[in-house]
Amino acid sequence: MSAARLDAMDEAEARAALTRCCGATRWVEGMLARRPFGSDPALHRAADEVWATMGRDDVLEAFSHHPRIGADLDALREKFAGKGDLGWSRREQEGIHEADEATLEALRDGNLAYEERFGFLFIVCATGKTAAEMLALLRQRLHNTPEDELRIAAAEQAKIMHLRLEKLA
Repeated sequence: MSAARLDAMDEAEARAALTRCCGATRWVEGMLARRPFGSDPALHRAADEVWATMGRDDVLEAFSHHPRIGADLDALREKFAGKGDLGWSRREQEGIHEADEATLEALRDGNLAYEERFGFLFIVCATGKTAAEMLALLRQRLHNTPEDELRIAAAEQAKIMHLRLEKLA
């Protein structure tokens, strides 16, 4: 149980664990204030309730804790090589390490275009998605208005947050 584990942690441990789930400081503080959770459903309910209070700056802070897919193709290849002990972000993006060179280049270029258009990283709940699926989503979302895209990306962040809360168990 994720909630039982979080409830048993001291404040510093719980802060670190929650920050791994969502990098928004106000979200972490809001979650700490709601401890003990008592059950996993209560934990997830609290996560949604606190997330719903986040403003634009909080959401962007959460986004900033995700890895950037940037202009360096060598770093991109290494990042998604699927070798060694993978962190949560890398495991969530496992579908990409089978990508061919053209797909990696398109992801790099698409991510740069996305960040230039919206001013923040492309956020997608990558678990279970292939590189081609992520690329298709990225291309599709490039046509959104900035307001719609921030809302969509925030909803993706919430999905990631819930998956990571489950991983605490």
